[in-house]
This record gives sequence, C-alpha cells and structure tokens, in this order.
Amino acid sequence: MNNRRITLKDLAKELELSASTISRALDNHPGISPETKEKVKLKAEELGFTRNSIAASFRKSKTLTLAVIAPRIDIHFHSLVISGIEEYAYKTGYNVTIFQSRDSLKREKKITETLQNNMFGGVVICQASETKAYEHFKKLTKMKMPIVFYDRVPTGLEASKIIINDYESSFLATEHLIEMGCKRIAHIGGSQSTGIFKSRFEGYEAALKKHQLPVYKELVHFTKDLSYDEGVLTANKLLMGQPKPDGIFCSNDYTAVSAIQVFQKKGVKIPEQVAIVGFSNYPISKIIEPNLTTINDRAFDMGQAAAKLLIRQIEEEDDFIQSEIITIKTELLIRDSSRRK
Repeated sequence: MNNRRITLKDLAKELELSASTISRALDNHPGISPETKEKVKLKAEELGFTRNSIAASFRKSKTLTLAVIAPRIDIHFHSLVISGIEEYAYKTGYNVTIFQSRDSLKREKKITETLQNNMFGGVVICQASETKAYEHFKKLTKMKMPIVFYDRVPTGLEASKIIINDYESSFLATEHLIEMGCKRIAHIGGSQSTGIFKSRFEGYEAALKKHQLPVYKELVHFTKDLSYDEGVLTANKLLMGQPKPDGIFCSNDYTAVSAIQVFQKKGVKIPEQVAIVGFSNYPISKIIEPNLTTINDRAFDMGQAAAKLLIRQIEEEDDFIQSEIITIKTELLIRDSSRRK
C-alpha cells in the first residue's frame, strides 16, 4: 500500500469488516468475538498498522457514551425503560448519560444543544409532552447522530422508533370490561394532543362500538398529566354525574388507583359495582386493594430494544442506516379490580 500510513479503513477493506468493528476489536471490546479480535490483530501487525492515539481516544469517548432524554425519571415507566437501556449498554461496553426534559420543550431544546457540542455516539429519546415541532431533533439527524425514539414518538420525522400498540392494548382492556358485563364504561384519558393517549381513547371507543355500546360523552374525561390528583378529581365527577359508570378504563395506573380509592370511600364495591382497568403495570397496581387489572407495557423490554437498535446503528454501518420501527407486544394482566364472578 505504498509508503503511506495504514488506516482503519485500510484494515476494514482487507478484512471486509466495518471500521467501527476494527476499532472495537483493537480496543478489546467485550462485544467482539475472540476470533475476530485475533484476526484483526494479526492483519494489523502484517500491514504495520499503528493507532493514532488522539483520534482513537476521540472515537472511543464518542461512540461508547449513549445519551437518554426522558421526560421524568421519577415515573416508573421511564425508570424501567432507562434500566433496560443501561443493562444492555453495560453488557456491550457502553456508558449511559441521562437527561430529563421534565416535559418542557425549552429544556429539551437545551439538552439537544448539549448533545451537539459533546461527544455522544447516539441518543434514545422520549419526546416532551410540549413538543409539537422537531427542528431541534432534525439538527441531530443532520449531524448523522443515530437516534431512537421510544413511547412518545414524533410523526413526520424519519427516525427509528420503539413503540407499543396503544390502540390494540386499550381495545383489549375495554373489551375485557365488556366481557365482565360492563355496559356504561367511562374513560379517564391523557391529553389528546399526545399520540399515545389519543390512540388509547380510540381503542376504548372502538371496543364499545364493536359491541354496540354507547360512548357516553359524560363518561369521557381527559386530564393534563394523568396524575393521581387529577384521577381523584375525575373520579369524583364520575361519582356525582349521570349516567353512573359500571366500568372505568384509565390511561394509566395512577388515575385507576385514585378511582378505586374514591369509589371505595363512598361505599361503591370494586369490581361488583364498578370494574376498573389501568395501564402500565406500575408497582402500586399490585399493592392497592383490590389489585388492579392493567396492561403490562413491558417498559424494561422497550429500553433494551431501544439500546440494542441504537448500538447497532452506531456499529454496523459507517453511514447513517435506515430507520426501523419496532412494536413491543403488551399483555393484559387480569386482577381483582375487574374480575367479576
């Protein structure tokens, strides 16, 4: 190869491997097989390859650190997703840095500016509830930074996404209430400007229509944040209003738990008089009495899938690879809050 310096790309071409794989093999990365490491080492010696330590250090610090932008780490769903990301990243030799947007668009924009100015190999994002435009994310894609979105994902932006089928899950939850004999089913939902909560309402609505049951507008209430306090307020409205519900499907477990407590304090029997189903399988769903029927959204698996896809984007291609959408399958966990004899 004449007398010029041998580069990683030269080694990659000789061995028919990507430059990133060559680099990781030379760094003794645990994700590279011993056979590949030995093959790379021998070829490097044969061609007289030596590492450019400054460039290698830059590449390593950049590609071995992942960023995560989550709305709130104190919400059980996001903490489980982050745990899944961190576990998979650790096994493959990556570090994880966590940022919280606290559902603020302004804060989210500042975080993406930080990512542009620091060395990160890629980023996993759940967009803030305030986010409706994506110019700050587009700046990252223009930099060829690998991105994987999870749960709340942007529409109209080409990027990899890890999601669940919120429509199908909510349809299943509502249909379960119908099968338990409920005919006046209420819905405590999230903001309809957020895609996942809009899909959950649509799944609820579709199940009622399939079984020729009315969708009472008096029984449908949308909250801002699906907080426990909003659940208490909404449950009291349902308790005082007409018609009285005999079933409630809630878009998260916090509002479902608050509904159980409000109705029980007024002497309403759960599930005999009102059956209740939540969404997400938070730890509180197994503590509340009666135990809460809920959708297991498999948040930990979502995190692992996001990390796996992001790291593959970083390592398998020198160029920016095509986006993918992965749907994590949920399950209905039937417990005593809806199980009628």
